[in-house]
Amino acid sequence: MPSASGRRLPSDRLLTVLTCPLCPSGLIRTDGALRCADRHTFDIARHGYVSLLTGHRRAVSADSADMVRCRGSFLRAGHYDPLARTLVELATELAPPDAVVLDAGAGTGHYLAAVLDALPGALGLGLDSSVHALRAAARAHARAEAVGWDVWRPWPVRTGCADLVLNVFAPRNGPEFHRVLRPDGALLVVTPTSRHLRELRAPLGLLAVDPRKEERLRRTLAARFRHARTESLEYPMSLTPEDATGLVAMSPAAHHVDPAELRRRVGALGTPVRVTASFTVSVYRPRGPQGRRAES
Repeated sequence: MPSASGRRLPSDRLLTVLTCPLCPSGLIRTDGALRCADRHTFDIARHGYVSLLTGHRRAVSADSADMVRCRGSFLRAGHYDPLARTLVELATELAPPDAVVLDAGAGTGHYLAAVLDALPGALGLGLDSSVHALRAAARAHARAEAVGWDVWRPWPVRTGCADLVLNVFAPRNGPEFHRVLRPDGALLVVTPTSRHLRELRAPLGLLAVDPRKEERLRRTLAARFRHARTESLEYPMSLTPEDATGLVAMSPAAHHVDPAELRRRVGALGTPVRVTASFTVSVYRPRGPQGRRAES
């Protein structure tokens, strides 16, 4: 909802989901900020997101402005559209049309927006520690809200409020995934396989993906979740040198590769740059009394 100044304010429905990160209280809107009963106050940024982080500096791994710009350009070009479609298909099967969807490590909000398009009454909440990503996520969709938060920490979100949690190439906080999900909720996790971007690894000096990554993921979540199913997705991409450069620059590798050297190495690959996209999309259900419903 917009304010008198035109600034987008958090929706009434979001306020039923969020909690104060400093005490158990709920939050209300007041004077361009969110405030709890104990008067802990959190400003609403002019870009529309709310940062609930207090007393902590931005995470070292948070996306920079350049990383967010590169990611936005790459995703808008459609190279990961098959992945977005897979998430949409699963989301519409797993969640009701009026779901509360949480995206942990939402980045620009690209995948959250795709899911919200398919769930006409849903509320989306993207959590991320990057101010630059939050600015994009806050305007990714009319029903998407963005909140600044470190997803490794306990979330300022009510217990059992979410129908669906998305986790796409982002840190995994198993205890919080489990806590915020409803009894019949679902967790969707996307990880790259060892074949992802394999053509770029040696020429560009990228780190290899652990071939046992999916196995480690299941072990990490096993205490609180049961693995329901997995969708494998692999397809070729034909990229321009600019796309290939942006693909690397939008990832954590951007912290370790000199931009000029990256452009030189990509230029040596020729045109077009043919690259494999390869992902695993896994569905998890909560264990315990809340996870006993039969799988969809």
